[in-house]
Amino acid sequence: MRRGFWVIEARIVSREVSEGAKAAKGVAMTVEELAAQAVDCGLKVHQLLGPGLLESAYERVLAHKLRERGLDVATQVAVPIVVDGIVIDQGFRADVVVAGRLLIEIKSVERLLDVHTMQVMTYLRFMELPLGLLMNFSGVKFTQGLKRVVNNHRDTTGSTLNLHQ
Repeated sequence: MRRGFWVIEARIVSREVSEGAKAAKGVAMTVEELAAQAVDCGLKVHQLLGPGLLESAYERVLAHKLRERGLDVATQVAVPIVVDGIVIDQGFRADVVVAGRLLIEIKSVERLLDVHTMQVMTYLRFMELPLGLLMNFSGVKFTQGLKRVVNNHRDTTGSTLNLHQ
């Protein structure tokens, strides 16, 4: 069993990386366990590729890393929205959706802005998902561009991701 370490908000958070074994055995993971797996994969992608590439490159490699762990991953998911009875078939495209329960929005920008967080909040609301991760791969350190965004998500039991809640 490996141990992962991240510096998050000037604290070192240590956790066991055993959730991948759950996925491989077909055991349902909580959204918090999915998020932990996604962060671990995101860190590995950042280490492999470094900053400065297009979002699509990070998306493909991240999806591959998540699938290697046995997770169900969909990319560029077209999401319809309904407003006042008007149906917009492709209201937006979600970059990555893990197990139908975790949204990951990928950025490759100089720095994250409030509008990026609001974008994820809007996506979570329309998709009726509890948790999203905003991952910006253009920083020197992966944790500088990592943001956790919640949508009426109350159960953080077992979460090791104590960032931007």
